[in-house]
Amino acid sequence: MKKNKRCISLMLGFVLFVVWMWPAVRSDAATSGELEQSIKEKESAISQAQEEKKQLQSTMSNIQAMVDSLESSKNDLEAYVKQLDGNLAEIQSKIDELKKMISDKEEEIEETQQMLDEAVEREKEQYAAMKVRIQYAYEKGNSNSLEMLLSAKSFGELLNNANYMEEMNAYDQRQLEEYQKNRELVETCKTALEEEQEVLQQAKAEVEKEEAGLETLISQKEQQITAFQGDISNKEAALKEYEADIAAQNSTIAALEAAAAAERKQLEELNKPKVTYDGGMFQLPLTSYKRISDEYGYRMHPTLGVQKFHNGVDFAAPSGTPILAAYGGTVVGAAYNSSMGNYVMINHGDGLYTIYMHASALYVSQGQTVSKGEQIAAVGSTGRSTGPHLHFSVRVNGEYVNPWNYLK
Repeated sequence: MKKNKRCISLMLGFVLFVVWMWPAVRSDAATSGELEQSIKEKESAISQAQEEKKQLQSTMSNIQAMVDSLESSKNDLEAYVKQLDGNLAEIQSKIDELKKMISDKEEEIEETQQMLDEAVEREKEQYAAMKVRIQYAYEKGNSNSLEMLLSAKSFGELLNNANYMEEMNAYDQRQLEEYQKNRELVETCKTALEEEQEVLQQAKAEVEKEEAGLETLISQKEQQITAFQGDISNKEAALKEYEADIAAQNSTIAALEAAAAAERKQLEELNKPKVTYDGGMFQLPLTSYKRISDEYGYRMHPTLGVQKFHNGVDFAAPSGTPILAAYGGTVVGAAYNSSMGNYVMINHGDGLYTIYMHASALYVSQGQTVSKGEQIAAVGSTGRSTGPHLHFSVRVNGEYVNPWNYLK
């Protein structure tokens, strides 16, 4: 009878141990040290989020100061445009940084949420296991432990039973510590999630403010250019300046074409591969926005009030919209010009070039090879532009041609 009672007692202890261990095995519970490391990481994330909120508040563009500083250069339109374009580039750069921060923060929030979900699930399992353990201890009290010791038939069995009881107590203590650490991790994750959400919302609000500032400066620019060119007393001077501006623009482009032709000739002499056009159709340089604000050909100039030749197609789109290479080729120009603003010029071979003007940002450099559909710039309103758009031109053997002959 005593032997049966001892066996039953040992079996109960073993079953209890398995019940106690099972949730931890099933959930791959982290050790106390691993939980401590996770808590430190999340505490660091909280500090970083708080610092990011401070930085966001201190790095906002001072649009009014920019507008005030432009007053002194209003009488010199070219200087005015250059100064304002510098401000636009600064704001666009901040917008790009904020959008990257938003993207990164959304990933961090997803990771924190996943860690929180796992910690909450682990907490439930630990709590359920502890209830079983506490209930068993309450029901059995100390009698089970005493019975295990007294039922030993030898000194060796007594030591084994005592060692088993000691291991169970140590395990109980570890599980309690891990439960407490896991609870701490849950609370830390919740705090980190709140902080990261605040940074995300603040960054989104800052993007809206910066974009509003961008629109304010573009509006100032439009008003100044329109007022200058629309003033009857300035009409003749404005026409002359417009012609000189286009001539300077064409001179820049012609110089780039001449440099590309010289390079082509050098490659031919060296028997090296050169850029050639295979006759394929171009893709639209903007995929998301296809509204045409101005077509190729002669048109009534919007502010000068006279018939002028428009050497490209204008695609209206918000600032920052990706500009794509219409076809593969080599970048022969990627720079700033007071007329074209930030521009990219691509050599497609056999005298065929595409030009992309008024960009807010450039993502390629001279000499770089690009593929059809690759992002090369972002829509803006730099140079002689009165609103965000892409001016897209095609040249063949030194002459502008209708871009629609090459576009799908």
